[in-house]
Amino acid sequence: MGNPLNDTMAGTSSVIAVGTEPIIRAERIEKYYAQPSQNRIQVISATDLLIVPGEILALLGPSGSGKSTMLRMLSGLSKPSAGQVYWHGRPIAESAINVSIVFQSFALFPWLTVLENVEAPLKARGMAADERRERSLRMLDTVGLDGFEAAYPKELSGGMRQRVGFARALVVEPEVLFMDEPFSALDVLTAENLRSELLELWSKKTMPTKAVFLVTHNIEEAVLLADRIIVLGRNPGHIRTDFRVQLSHPRDRKSEPFTQLVDYIYKVLTRPEVAPLAAPDQTTGRTPRDQRQMHYQMLPHARPGGVAGLLELLIDKGGKDDIYRLADDLAFEIDDLLPIVDAAQLLGFLTVYEGDVAITATGTEFANSEILRQKELFRQAALKNILLLRQIRRALETKNDHTVPEEFFLDMLDEQFSSDESLRQVETAVSWGRYAELFDFDAARRRFILPEETEIVAPVEGAE
Repeated sequence: MGNPLNDTMAGTSSVIAVGTEPIIRAERIEKYYAQPSQNRIQVISATDLLIVPGEILALLGPSGSGKSTMLRMLSGLSKPSAGQVYWHGRPIAESAINVSIVFQSFALFPWLTVLENVEAPLKARGMAADERRERSLRMLDTVGLDGFEAAYPKELSGGMRQRVGFARALVVEPEVLFMDEPFSALDVLTAENLRSELLELWSKKTMPTKAVFLVTHNIEEAVLLADRIIVLGRNPGHIRTDFRVQLSHPRDRKSEPFTQLVDYIYKVLTRPEVAPLAAPDQTTGRTPRDQRQMHYQMLPHARPGGVAGLLELLIDKGGKDDIYRLADDLAFEIDDLLPIVDAAQLLGFLTVYEGDVAITATGTEFANSEILRQKELFRQAALKNILLLRQIRRALETKNDHTVPEEFFLDMLDEQFSSDESLRQVETAVSWGRYAELFDFDAARRRFILPEETEIVAPVEGAE
């Protein structure tokens, strides 16, 4: 099996400072589970990864990509099925590693006080009572919990309990601090405050740690905090892109370089079959000119009915909502909702900004229209915004018999997509084209067909 890093780059060395000695080095680590049939379920394919001093490394990826599994292997909690993890050049199983983990759930002992919870790892290491008490009190003061030493977890808010979790993790003075979605169980404001405080502790070197490894599903969180970002793909988990964030702190969420990075990561996450482009130039916020526009957009595999349903729901919510809250309301996994959001955005019915989706004027008209008007609006949007649908329609109008073989478009798509993805792109194009009454498809002959008596207004030239 090839090294998945080769999907986008030769290895992690391109984003690590020359001469930097890694704290943790993973070489071709894999995780798989054997089955009775002698087959195996592979969770993570052969992967190389470095954790070096002086950086916050964020790991992003869709659900099921193996983010937490990767954390457990790198921290020594789980042994790789193949490959090796090294701690300062020695196999991690043979080393006295010094790491701590902050979990998504607060994972506190409810029968212990705040101080006793923070002291627990020091007590397990055999530290003398006076020394562990002094160090624990100092760490509680560092994270803003001075005065709550005698409180029990049930008496604290969620943000304060997570502060206890941070204090307990940091009190052992770990060389690497691992965090597994540490802010996801908190409300928005509390999470924002904790992120700011974590960044302040890190920048002032108040934290007794040399590197931070953050697992998150929040794109903005990664861009806000991380010095380096890795995005995983799934089935099996593999590195899709690995790049440095060159923005200085504090980072402005509304700046063009910040929003360009968020958009870039969003596209990498939602377009798994397309090789990622280079990360944008963070001094200008622009993608390199030779990679700025793909010849064909990646059509999200969503049905027009799903787009219509999403727009109607947004109308009921006042036209705007947080994408993650929207997924929760629908009882959707975020990975299931994103293709529908992406389709609506591609058609110009939605805008996506800083994790919020907002319906456009055209999207509002679409959601409030009768079916025939909806088809007309979908048709206009498809011709204006989607190159493949525009090409199919024009080819059909040009041919004397108004039919074109499927293979003609598959040949063009194969220049950009894998064979399987090219077929899925055609399937999605057929679904959208039929709904918009742009064309039909003869499955027996594998040919596109121009419907009779369809009169289409020509789209604006050059619209993509």
